[in-house]
Amino acid sequence: MIVILIGYMASGKSTLGKILAEKIKYNFIDLDDYIEKQEKLSVKDIFKNKGELYFRKSETLYLSNILKTKNNIVLALGGGTPCYGNNMNLIAATSGVKSFYLKATLPHLVNKLFKKKNKRPLIAHLESKDELRDFIGKHLFERAPYYEKADFSISVDNKTKKDIIKSIRSLLV
Repeated sequence: MIVILIGYMASGKSTLGKILAEKIKYNFIDLDDYIEKQEKLSVKDIFKNKGELYFRKSETLYLSNILKTKNNIVLALGGGTPCYGNNMNLIAATSGVKSFYLKATLPHLVNKLFKKKNKRPLIAHLESKDELRDFIGKHLFERAPYYEKADFSISVDNKTKKDIIKSIRSLLV
């Protein structure tokens, strides 16, 4: 089986994915890290040197390749991955895949991301919580229809990692 974690940046996809993979004895793959290894460039440099269109096409290709492996994998997608190409339909059409939307509210994301916005190139230029709230709100509005196509939705607000993992595991049977 392949377990796919979907959600906005800072929703916990990579952190929870690593913990979940360890608990269920699966391999963990972060799609952005995987792309960087395959392309031998950082995501930031791929965008800068080859453009977003190249990145999005590569993202779909590598996602497709991972889905074909059918190995026991926990896969954390990039926040934008579900919204491009045919990625969510590809995930839905692949047997042996369970997808989880790690759903965080706007206030939760703003509080979490404002503290570490300098480590996130996409939002580093935003100077106030209000600007960040507007930016994330617009993204969530655009992306929610794609995220909601996941098999399951798990609220992550005010929950411990242990509780979130427990919720996901209960749905894997």
